[in-house]
Amino acid sequence: MSSKRLGFFTRLLDNTSAQERYRLATEQIIHAEQLGFDSAWVAQHHFHEAEGGLPAPLVFLAQVAAHTRFIRLGTGVITLPMENAVRVAEDTAVLDLLSGGRLEIGLGSGGTPTSFPPFGLESQDRGKAFGNNLQTLLTAWRGEPLAGTDNRLYPAAPQLANRVWQATFSVDGGARAGKSGDGLMLSRTQPRPADAPDLRLDELQNPIIDAYLDALPQGVTPRIMGSRTAFVTENGDEARELAQKGLRRQAENHRASGQIVKGDTLDDYIRAFDVHLGTPAQVTASLQADTALARVTDLAFQVHSIDPPHPYILRSIELIARHVAPALGWVRRTPQRHVSSSSADSSFSREAL
Repeated sequence: MSSKRLGFFTRLLDNTSAQERYRLATEQIIHAEQLGFDSAWVAQHHFHEAEGGLPAPLVFLAQVAAHTRFIRLGTGVITLPMENAVRVAEDTAVLDLLSGGRLEIGLGSGGTPTSFPPFGLESQDRGKAFGNNLQTLLTAWRGEPLAGTDNRLYPAAPQLANRVWQATFSVDGGARAGKSGDGLMLSRTQPRPADAPDLRLDELQNPIIDAYLDALPQGVTPRIMGSRTAFVTENGDEARELAQKGLRRQAENHRASGQIVKGDTLDDYIRAFDVHLGTPAQVTASLQADTALARVTDLAFQVHSIDPPHPYILRSIELIARHVAPALGWVRRTPQRHVSSSSADSSFSREAL
């Protein structure tokens, strides 16, 4: 198996205006590219600025593409039930050309339940809507006729059907992603079963990985992304001090929505939200104990929901690249400009791992 790939993930939650959030996130992605990160991922959230600051990830990534050269650009995720699938096909086709074939498409059915009605959908119907929209999206990318007409996607983008990632919390979702030959996206944290509230994150996610690998068609290269919260500083006490506010706010939000968060100390929050923080040595040791992370092909790190000030995010990115990621199996690659869609497929989605 070759070395893991390294990603930077952001929900664009810097404590400032929306415009400034977009500027800072762009600067963070540029910084990650300069340090050798292989990919950058942005989340999509509608309406609720405290959950995520970006409703239009493809628009944002288009301007990021103009400021970067090598780093691959991914959605983590587009909430597909709320979208018009043909428009997603068109926008991703254009963005992939503008970025030189660097686009990766993470898709999911989730989202804040109250966000669905403005899109003419109820949260409980999201699974069916996701399946229908995904089929339309794949039909468009593959160049097949749309809705019984002779209309076909322009510009053509058959390469994008090979760059889909599915996010899931469940074993069934892992099997679905594997059966489709898609990439599997594992979250930085996820809810525990009511009858097993103290399960470790890797105990939840290893069965998902197993189901994914079992369902993957023969000859298809696995793509498994493990996203984790990792905030790295030179001073472990400073990391804990900066983590207090963000993690406490997350605990309060969880409790307000009816979820159970055990305890009220910082260490309680660190355990509850699967956080890795401290010096490079401390974060490395913490991440190395994660048996699911050892099995992934792609590492993706974010600072949420610690959400420290921007200079600390830049420094954390640097310390991850220089110290943490190499200890987890990442080797910095010589960047290559992707000038065509086919070259992009061979360099990332279909890379022998």
